[in-house]
This record gives sequence, structure tokens and C-alpha cells, in this order.
Amino acid sequence: MANGKKKSKKKIFIFGGIGVLVIALVLIALLGGSKEEIIAVQTEKVEKRDITQTVAATGKINPEFKVTITSEVTGEIVGLPVEEGDKVNKGQLLIRIKGDAYVAQKERADANLQSAEANLQMRKAELDKITLDYNRMKELHSKNLASDSELEAANSNYLSTKALYEGAEANVLQNKASLREIIEQVNKTTIYSPIDGVVTKLNVEFGERVLGSGFSQGTDIMTVSDLRNIEATVEVDENDVVLISVNDTARIKVDAFGDKEFKGLVTQIGNSAITSGLGTQEQVVNFEVIIKLIDHDDALRQGMYFNADIETETVSNVLSVPIQSVTARSEMPNMNMNEGEDDEESATVTPTGNGGKQNKLQEIVFIVENGKAKKINVETGISNDNYLHIKSGLKGGEEVVSGTYRAISRELSDGVVVRVEGQNKQENTNQ
Repeated sequence: MANGKKKSKKKIFIFGGIGVLVIALVLIALLGGSKEEIIAVQTEKVEKRDITQTVAATGKINPEFKVTITSEVTGEIVGLPVEEGDKVNKGQLLIRIKGDAYVAQKERADANLQSAEANLQMRKAELDKITLDYNRMKELHSKNLASDSELEAANSNYLSTKALYEGAEANVLQNKASLREIIEQVNKTTIYSPIDGVVTKLNVEFGERVLGSGFSQGTDIMTVSDLRNIEATVEVDENDVVLISVNDTARIKVDAFGDKEFKGLVTQIGNSAITSGLGTQEQVVNFEVIIKLIDHDDALRQGMYFNADIETETVSNVLSVPIQSVTARSEMPNMNMNEGEDDEESATVTPTGNGGKQNKLQEIVFIVENGKAKKINVETGISNDNYLHIKSGLKGGEEVVSGTYRAISRELSDGVVVRVEGQNKQENTNQ
């Protein structure tokens, strides 16, 4: 009996302890679940700054003026006094082509012209004689001293002689034109520089045979470029090209020159689209923009790659916040929320209420006041790489939430408790 009572009391103590433990766990769970969530954030003070909006692009360096020299006659190169990289002056000899065949053609054309001119002189003498005879016959006929048939014969002889003379005259003109053409071909056997510049490309060697423009486009002999005037050619995306205007300033960094920066001005914006990947998912539409370098190094070479930041607009002394501080939230939350979203005002919410009309997204920032997040609607302007112009909604001096991205875009809501990370460290440092 005594042992049975002891066992019963022992069971009571065990089950009682388990019950107390369960109750304690339930209370802890309830109390812990009701505890307000605290979100860790980083902040930055709203301040005034100068903001310059830029469009980034890449391209190649090119001379503003360059001339491609091609051969208009066929023959062997017998003179090549320049090399690639040489500076040349306008009118300086660049290349001489063997022109023996053209000289022979010129001599034949000279001989033909002399023969034609001699024939013309002979025909002129005949015409002068026949003209006198015809005039004499007309005078005799007027005095009834010559018959009608004699006058008609004299007239016919005059007309035929005149036609022969005119044919000889046309033959002289034709031979003169042929001679001029041959002389032009002979002159083209020597090529002179059309501009002051540098031989930036040389495609032939001494003794090589070149083809004239009668064969395709003729041999591409060399390129002479004016390196005193340099321009940068870039292709800009269709969405960005509308921001660019002529005379916009550009900051250019050439890969070969490290961090050295060159200044330029936009001089031309293309009207024709440059499309790549047409008809595919990778289709890209760009427009060519030309930037003239205001100051440049003589060591710049044609074809060098560069990165350009084209400054399209600048505002001075305006309120600004970090770009990541601004997010977009729907004005009508909790409708057609995307699966997996746990924030009823997330920027990815796309409700389609109001008769199927998509709800408007509002740009907002969160500031910290008394340990809590406060949502502020803002109107934004231009941005640079780091900061965004705030046109309205903020006064300056507020602590705006700048991180984390998840907190700004999804977790934060109006009135939620936040903890500013790094604040304690700053206070300890100040102490």
C-alpha cells in the first residue's frame, strides 16, 4: 500500500511538471509572436547636390577628315616615297605608277589630231574655192549668162564640200577630246596628297601592280588622315539617344591612356537607325553619335577604343537621395498580388481592378522618425550614377532609408519599427 501511494505521487509530480513546461512554452510562443518586428536599415541624410545626367557609350577614335587613295589607272608602282605613319603636306607626291602604255596612247592621239587638223585645212581650202565658184555662178545666172542646171550643179558641189569640211572639223574636235582623256590618264599615274595629314594606312608595296577603277573600284592604296581634328564615333541606344542634343559635353576616356580624360562636344546625331539582330530576341536599335574632341593627345590613333559619358542635363544645388532609396508602390494594395509577395504594397504588385485598368505606381521614399519608418510620396527628376533629384516631397535634412534593397522594396511599410545599423558604433566613437 505504501509503495503504491509513493508511485502515484511520483506520477503526479512528473505530469504536473510536463504541464507547467507546456504552459510556459505556450506563453513564450504567444508573447514572442506578439512582439513587434524590428527591421534593420541603413540611412543617409537628404542633402543638396549638383546632379548631372549622363548617357554612357563606347566607340572608336576616328579622324574628322580622312581620304582614301585609290588607283584610277592600271600599272606597276615605280615610285612610293612615303611610309605608313609619315606626315605629308597637301600636293606632296604619294605614289607614281608606270605609265608607258598611257604615254604610247598619248602619242597616237597626238598623231591622229595632227592628221585630222591637216585634213581640216585641206577641206577648208576646197570649201573656199568652191564657195567662190558658187558665188560667181550665182552672179552669172542673175545676168542670164548661166543656165539653171549650171547653178544647181554649183550649189550641189558647194553643199557637199561644206559637209566634208564640217565632218573634218568634227573629227578634229573628237581627236582633241581623245587626247585630253589620254592626258588625264597619264596625269593619274602620279598621285599627290589632297590634304595635310598622316599616312595612317598603307596597303601596297614598291613594285606591286595595282588595278584602275575600270576594274571594280580600283586598288585601295593608302589612307591619309588629318589627325589635328579628332572625333569619337559611338552608337547610342534608341532609348538614350532622345536625351542627347548637339553641343552636349562629353567626357572621354581612351583605354590606352588609362584614367586620362578628354573633353568633347556632340556635333552630330544620326537620323538613320543601325539595327543588329533583326527579327531575333537580341535585336538592338542604335543611332550613331559623333563627338568632336576639343583637346586631345597627339598620340591618339585611329581605331582606339574609348568610353564616353555624354552629359545631357545638369541641375545645381537640388535636394537628392541615393538612387536605391526610391521605390515604387501601388496606390491600391492587396489586389492581384504576385505569388510569393508578403508585402501588400510591394512595387511588383500589379492590381487590375477599376474595370481592368492597371493601378498607378507611386514613387516613394522611407524616412526614419522616432525609430519608425515613415512613407513619403516624392516626385523625382534626373539622376547620376549615385543620386536622384527630388523635386517635391522632402525638405532636406531627413534621414532617408538607403538600404537594404529588400527592406526598401518589400519589407518596409508606414509605421514599422526600424533599427538603424551602425548608429551605436557612431555614438561610441563620438563618446
